[in-house]
Amino acid sequence: RLWVTVTPIVLVTFPAAAQVLLWERFRQPWGATVCVLALLLGEWINRYFNFWGWTYFPVNFVFPAILVPGAILLDTSLMLSGSYLFTAIVGGMAWGLVFYPGNWPVIAPLHVPVEYNGMLMSVAD
Repeated sequence: RLWVTVTPIVLVTFPAAAQVLLWERFRQPWGATVCVLALLLGEWINRYFNFWGWTYFPVNFVFPAILVPGAILLDTSLMLSGSYLFTAIVGGMAWGLVFYPGNWPVIAPLHVPVEYNGMLMSVAD
């Protein structure tokens, strides 16, 4: 229930650290996106081996959260402004606000109505 609020707050630290490192040393504004893609690769490896490899749990029910749209907005705000303060305020707000709508395409198929033992519920239930 709390993944919508807790996940973006906790996960913004990793892309921010990678963004500072790449911006300060190389002036490359894509640190957050590279960090998020690396985290996503690690999550898929974890989900596949731990959920499917050990217990044969359906992988489509344990998808990792989609963080790429927020990382792109974070990198874009740094690239356009060049300011850490502007990126922290505007990019951080965009990171949090785009998190839930960015996950809608993955969550939407799980909210179709199904009948199970005479009760109407969604696949997510």
